[in-house]
Amino acid sequence: MRRSSTFARQVLLVRVGRRDGAAVPGTDLVTPDHRYADRQRLRYGRLDTDIEVVRPVSPALAPAAPVDDESSAMSIPLLPGERTAARRVKFALVNACTLSSLMLGMLAIFLAMRGDVQIAAICLIACVAFDGLDGALARKLGVASPFGAQMDSLADMCSFGLAAPVVVYASLAGSVPPAAAAVSCALVAACAAIRLARFNVSPKDGRFFCGVPTTMAAAVLALTVAIGVPVPGLVMVAGVALLAFAMVSSFPYAKLARLLKLPPWLWLAPVIGALVDIRLTFALVVVGYLVSGPLLWLHQRRTA
Repeated sequence: MRRSSTFARQVLLVRVGRRDGAAVPGTDLVTPDHRYADRQRLRYGRLDTDIEVVRPVSPALAPAAPVDDESSAMSIPLLPGERTAARRVKFALVNACTLSSLMLGMLAIFLAMRGDVQIAAICLIACVAFDGLDGALARKLGVASPFGAQMDSLADMCSFGLAAPVVVYASLAGSVPPAAAAVSCALVAACAAIRLARFNVSPKDGRFFCGVPTTMAAAVLALTVAIGVPVPGLVMVAGVALLAFAMVSSFPYAKLARLLKLPPWLWLAPVIGALVDIRLTFALVVVGYLVSGPLLWLHQRRTA
């Protein structure tokens, strides 16, 4: 057993002691005994070369790819195309509108915390105006970019996904149980995040929105608080939750540009109704727009 295991110990690189000498310094291999040299050559073949140390390699670790310092140091420009001074000024103007919407959303949160809910709702309406302005300016000035799209999405989440629910929660304080108001407002924040993320990765339709846009939902909530729609608190909570679910629904809702192409006589009823009772007219218009989504969905399924 001792003679037959000498070579196996050398292959496994196990340091073993010898009776007639010590191991050779600087190596883990033991010099084979000269008495067994001939027997090893006959049994295992000719051993004229030294045994090289083989390091174990884990199969779970793939070899690391070489890193190109030049390619990793390159950065993607925020403004694609020609980088002239005029285009940079236009790009800065568009992003200033986006940041203005973000700052107004923060201001609305601070005002709502102080109890000035109507002024906070007016700030949200200004957020909606700046949100529509930055996109229109970017397309008109020719400075639309992926950076601007992501910046607009983050600003919308702050202004419409967070500030709007906070303002609504502050307006419901004292009229409904705090837990019910918190749940409905939290649904608005969660559904706004899902809606914005889905919008960034979904193909765009030039005619309809897939679900109620976050900007329109925030505008409805802000106008409801600003004009003080006279509805019971629990009805308001249910309406906020319904609007939140409408944002993440798959119902088609017409875009504003498509609504503007309607016959002029259809706009007479809302205008006259606003002169008589603006609150009731606003509530009827909102309900009609929310109902239009399921009706369009049913019409598309029947004609498909």
